[in-house]
Order: sequence, then structure tokens, then C-alpha cells
Amino acid sequence: MASSRRQQHKGSWSWTSRVAAAADAASWCLALSLVALLLVCSLGPGGAAGGEQRGGVAAVVRGAALSARACEEIYVVAEGETLHSISDKCGDPYILEQNPHVHDPDDVFPGLVIKITPSKPR
Repeated sequence: MASSRRQQHKGSWSWTSRVAAAADAASWCLALSLVALLLVCSLGPGGAAGGEQRGGVAAVVRGAALSARACEEIYVVAEGETLHSISDKCGDPYILEQNPHVHDPDDVFPGLVIKITPSKPR
């Protein structure tokens, strides 16, 4: 009787280990599939990171094109801009008050997203 219990226990242990091995293999397959999907999506058209895309090339705004940009409620700081220049261009003297994530007005960098209330139409 004791030997039949051991065989039942041994049989259930092997079934449990087989289920665990199958679950482990399935999780590895799923993880690899997810990585492959991410790679394929990032390498596809428009998948390159970094800036606005125009014809597959990132658009860099400098010089006269910088001052010609529209003042919208959500504004992305471009290279060479300061909060003062954005305030003058868009007519919003309260940029710092509307953007609590900007702690230092001198620490503004290209790509920073700020909220403005434009008063000058462009």
C-alpha cells in the first residue's frame, strides 16, 4: 500500500514538472516573439527615433525657419531658443508659471515640451 502511494506521488510529481517545463518553454517563446516584434517595428518605415520625420530624414529647424514656427498650445523647444525668446515670439509672459516641470528658466534644452498660451497670431 505504501508503494502504491509513492507511485501516485511520483506520477503527480512528474506531471507537475512537465507542466512547469512546458510553461517555462512557452514563456521563453513568448518573450523571444515579443523581442522580435519590437525589432521589426522599430526597423520599419518611420521607426527611427528622434525628431520629426520628413521623407525618412529628421527635420532640424534653425535660422529663419525657427522664428517662422507657429506658436501652439503645446510647444517643443528648438535649438537656440530660450524661454525669453519663446515668450517674446508667442506673447506669453507666464510660461514659467504654466510649466511647473521647468524649475530653472536657464535650463531649457531642445526637445523640452512646454505649455504656452499664445496671444500673438502667427
